[in-house]
Amino acid sequence: MSDARFSSFAEFFPYYLGEHRDPRCRALHFVGTAGFFSMIGWAAWLEPARFGPALAGILALGVIGNVVERRRNAAPVMFAMIALGVWAQPWLLAGVVWAYAFAWIAHFKIEHNKPATFIYPLWSLLGDFKMWSMMVSGKLWTGDPIQELELSVSAPDA
Repeated sequence: MSDARFSSFAEFFPYYLGEHRDPRCRALHFVGTAGFFSMIGWAAWLEPARFGPALAGILALGVIGNVVERRRNAAPVMFAMIALGVWAQPWLLAGVVWAYAFAWIAHFKIEHNKPATFIYPLWSLLGDFKMWSMMVSGKLWTGDPIQELELSVSAPDA
């Protein structure tokens, strides 16, 4: 297996979208991410005193994870981010399970590919959030996202 990796999220994102060419896959991701965001809102409402510090820690870990993701899989950082969220409000774990269930069903049953989260966990999460925000604004609901955004997909740098 190659040790080649993308050197930035900007380079990774077209690859990420290329793994989500079927509109049904993106729609399932949208539903999963919307459920996750709902759980974040609920967690903030249920545990406001814990939510603020946990969110600050998650954001700090995200910055660290971005650096790690350039060199290797940032799964340990991602697990720490999830643990902080669950510390703030255990129900957040349901949001994580909800989101991944929809995403993985979409990949294994519709796209027939392996989710990018297995290799780039943090950038895949960011990619999902970016794709979701584009869908909220009316983009990416039909057709090929690479063509719609006029992107080109490249392999990671060796």
